[in-house]
Amino acid sequence: MPERRPMGVRMRVAGSVGIAGAVLLFPVAAQAKTRTVHMGEPASTVKKFENKYGSDVNNFFPHGITIHAGDKIKFVPDGFHTVDIPARGGGPAALITPNGTAVTGVTDAAGAPFWFNGQPNFAFNPVLLKSRFGKKATYRRTKAVLSGLPLANKPKPFTVKFAKTGTYTYFCNIHQGMKGVVHVVGKRHKVPSARTIKRIVDRQVKRDLNTAKNLSRTTPPSGTIDVGVHGPGNVEFYGMVPGNVTVKVGTTLRFRMSPGSTEDHTATFGPGNPESQPTSYLGQIAASFQGAGPFDPRAVYPSEQPPTVGTLTTTSHGNGFWNSGVLDTASATPLPESGSVKFGQAGTYNYYCMIHPFMHGIITVTP
Repeated sequence: MPERRPMGVRMRVAGSVGIAGAVLLFPVAAQAKTRTVHMGEPASTVKKFENKYGSDVNNFFPHGITIHAGDKIKFVPDGFHTVDIPARGGGPAALITPNGTAVTGVTDAAGAPFWFNGQPNFAFNPVLLKSRFGKKATYRRTKAVLSGLPLANKPKPFTVKFAKTGTYTYFCNIHQGMKGVVHVVGKRHKVPSARTIKRIVDRQVKRDLNTAKNLSRTTPPSGTIDVGVHGPGNVEFYGMVPGNVTVKVGTTLRFRMSPGSTEDHTATFGPGNPESQPTSYLGQIAASFQGAGPFDPRAVYPSEQPPTVGTLTTTSHGNGFWNSGVLDTASATPLPESGSVKFGQAGTYNYYCMIHPFMHGIITVTP
């Protein structure tokens, strides 16, 4: 979820079966002992995705790869991602978990207690704080292999040796739905060359760039704003769509996650720009996602107790605060996919994502 990184790495599954299948169709005589898989789009393409299209890809490149038993995969951290190869029959570790404490004494700017006092505090799953980037591991099916979070400024690759034949799916713990596949075959089988794999990656990149071109032009249903936009191949646009909306007083708008999204976002109104004003009200809330946690409950939880639809004015919660809470589309989490608010006063309202504060939208409310 959290990925407050400098541009170039901060924004970082549906990879097609065709890509994984194509890997199996290119027999090559000469075999390499180590293959490379990029975690997110390759570094050489990051600027084009982000600077030109405001997008990122939550996928592995290549999405599918075939190697011999005993060979290795070097997972290169080109974005803020992890690698989690579960033990047979298991699933990926959760990104955030309750830390054993409860929210206490949290009040709004008017001094009123928030409804989520007494609810659990959340932080990064401790198992993911043990980073193994720059290290090596062997996967034998009986025990999970995890990279942990890429917490270093320039994390080094995580190299995994696959000891036994089989087909294994691995995951990113940060982005639900981001996964890759490795087919491990015996020595008598031929596997694709590094050159063939590069061609497959190039096709995957080309396909995703074509997707990224149009995501910002997506039209959500009437009365709805998409907080980020998801496309095929787990291409994600990092922006509010539409970014500027004009409505009349009394209008209710729904802020939703784009269907299928692999991201987490918030839609949060209040004083301050969290990027340029880190000490502002929103800046302080957003800052909690930069560390291991616990995360600020004012960001994690909706400002209004569900299923209440609040009314936003310049004095809501004492300072014009309203928050959707953390949103995602994963069925495995209790997080909602959307939040709605009624605009009760004319004015101009700026809002941001607390996880990705460069995501910014404006609602203009007329009498």
